[in-house]
Amino acid sequence: MNSIADLRREYASRALTEQDADPDPLRLFSVWFDEAMQSQLLDVNAMTLATATRTGEPAARIVLLKAADADGFVFYTNYDSAKGREIAENPRACLLLFWPELERQVRITGSVSRTSREESQRYFHSRPIESQIGAAASNQSRPVGDRSTLEARYAELAATYQDSIVPLPSSWGGYRVTPDAIEFWQGRKSRLHDRLLYTKAPGGSWNRCRLEP
Repeated sequence: MNSIADLRREYASRALTEQDADPDPLRLFSVWFDEAMQSQLLDVNAMTLATATRTGEPAARIVLLKAADADGFVFYTNYDSAKGREIAENPRACLLLFWPELERQVRITGSVSRTSREESQRYFHSRPIESQIGAAASNQSRPVGDRSTLEARYAELAATYQDSIVPLPSSWGGYRVTPDAIEFWQGRKSRLHDRLLYTKAPGGSWNRCRLEP
């Protein structure tokens, strides 16, 4: 078995220069995301969400990006989940999208707020009916005696809403991360990676600088 320390690969597919990068990080993100979509990558919208409690205890998990525009980056979850409780205590978060096939990653840091109830409702009812029932059946992050308990709860709700609309649970909805910093990372040869960091200025414009790898 090979040593983990011996695992490595060279990055050399493309570059990220100030001349070519859009001065607006949200437009640059849109370009990169479109390129990732066109490359038909698996789970292209999967991202790591990092949060922390009031006392600074960190946690991270994978969530799915469901919207990205001038207002920020949106994902959906149970508000009473572990991540929801952490966000309530400390409404700051970091998002990380990694596309290894393109040798790219984007790191987004900012404040977190809930989406409107109307926005959450629209997205909830756009999901497959099985996902809607699953969200209603799950007390996310809470202990459960066994899987059969959860499956019985799902079956009961599936029967209840067989011919009707599943109501949006009061504990379920979206979060929007409003960025104040966005870093774009492009893998380069000899580990001299390109890193461009955009930070939000007080007037709403963006400052940009290159970071050493």
